[in-house]
Parts: sequence; structure tokens; C-alpha cells
Amino acid sequence: MPISLQIIWLFVLAIPVACVAWTVTHEEIFREPREYCRRRSEQCRSLPSRKFFYVFTCEYCLSHYVVVGFLLITRYKLLYPDWRGYLLSLFALVWVANIYMNIYNRLRLDIKHERIAIEAEEEEVENQKAA
Repeated sequence: MPISLQIIWLFVLAIPVACVAWTVTHEEIFREPREYCRRRSEQCRSLPSRKFFYVFTCEYCLSHYVVVGFLLITRYKLLYPDWRGYLLSLFALVWVANIYMNIYNRLRLDIKHERIAIEAEEEEVENQKAA
């Protein structure tokens, strides 16, 4: 596969990786299992158990495992046609997926700040009308 196509695949495959990792670690649909995992990650006695449950509360940590799943499904390799290609693609996909998640998080924060500013302005206008 030509390098240009490999790069396109890198940026495209990172999208579902980011989507899955973000959804599991942040969205409301997985809130109860995530809270359970958070409690278990803090209360388990054994280190391996704590780390296992922590994975489901951290988008960066979870993205590594999601990437492994996608690599098994797609057999995507970056630069090398052997195991080295899998290794490079694993870390490259994690990196790009986490860039996507950071951009998404930043957009959500900007939208939230705009919404709060608009509500504050509307409240100020209503207070001025009432006075």
C-alpha cells in the first residue's frame, strides 16, 4: 500500500477509535458502568484489578485497547509489512485518536462557555427590562 494511502487510513481509522474511547469514558449512556469501574479502580485490593478497572475511566488508556481491536479487524500496518507495521500503527493511531478527542473536548468546552455567556446576557437583559 502506498504511503499516501497509509496516511489516509491512519486519519480515517483514528475516527472510530476516538469515538469508541470517548463514548465509553465520557458519555451518559455508559455512566453507570463507568462509575462502577471508577469505584473499583479506587477500592480493589490488588494492583492489576485497580488498573483493569481504571482503563474504562481514561480515554487515553482505553484508546490503546480499542486500537488493538481495530488492528485485529482491519490488519492495518503503517510503513512496514510485518509486526513493526502493527507496532507503529498502534502508537500512531492512539496519538491521532487522542488529538481528535482533545479537539472534540475543546469544541464542547467552547460551546458550553458560549451557552453560559448567552444565558448570562439574556438574564441581564431580562433584569434591565424588569427594572
